[in-house]
Amino acid sequence: MVVVRPGDVGVEVLMLRRGPKSRFGAGFAVFPGGSIDPTDDELASRWFGTPEERARACGVRELVEEAGLALTAGGVRTVATEHEGIVAVDEAPPPMERLPEIARWVTPDVLATRFDARFFGIAAPPGLEAWPDGLEIDRAWWAAPADVLDQHALWESLMWPTYNTLKELAECSSVDEVLSLRMEQVPPPGMAAR
Repeated sequence: MVVVRPGDVGVEVLMLRRGPKSRFGAGFAVFPGGSIDPTDDELASRWFGTPEERARACGVRELVEEAGLALTAGGVRTVATEHEGIVAVDEAPPPMERLPEIARWVTPDVLATRFDARFFGIAAPPGLEAWPDGLEIDRAWWAAPADVLDQHALWESLMWPTYNTLKELAECSSVDEVLSLRMEQVPPPGMAAR
C-alpha cells in the first residue's frame, strides 16, 4: 500500500522499517503490505464483492496489522487494535476506486526469493499517525519520497520495487497525481525483463 498525503512540497509517503526478526527484508524501508493469507479471499468477498480482489484485501488487512491504519469508505484512520481495524473496514468497506493499482512488480525468475507485488495507492489526510506493530515492523514515519531516497541505499535498505516507486513518487506534485500513476515494471540492473 502506497499511502500518501500532501506534504510541504509535493507529497509525503508512509514508510515502514521491517524489524530485525522479519523473515524477509529485515531492516529495509518498505511500504505497508505482505503475503496473501488464506483469509484474504473471504475478506475480499466481504469488502469488494469477489475473492478475485484478494490482493487488495491483503493490502487493506496488512495496513491494519503493520501500521495501525484502517482504510474505510470514510478514508484512512488510526485504530488501536487489529480487531478494531478489521471491524471498521467490515462496517464501511472502501470502494475499489479508493485504492487504484499503481504498480505491479514480479521478481525475475532467476532470483531465489520470488514475489508478485501489486502496489495500491491510498490518499491519507494530513496529521494521520501510523503505529508500527512492534513485531514485523519496528518503525513507521512519513517523509518526502526524495528524502527516503537520500537516506536509504538501493540493495542496502531499499528493495528494487520500493526504490523505483519512490523515484516516481518524487516526481509527483499532488496526491491525485500519485493515485493516477500506472508504473511500468523496470528490470533490476543486469537482469532482462521476463
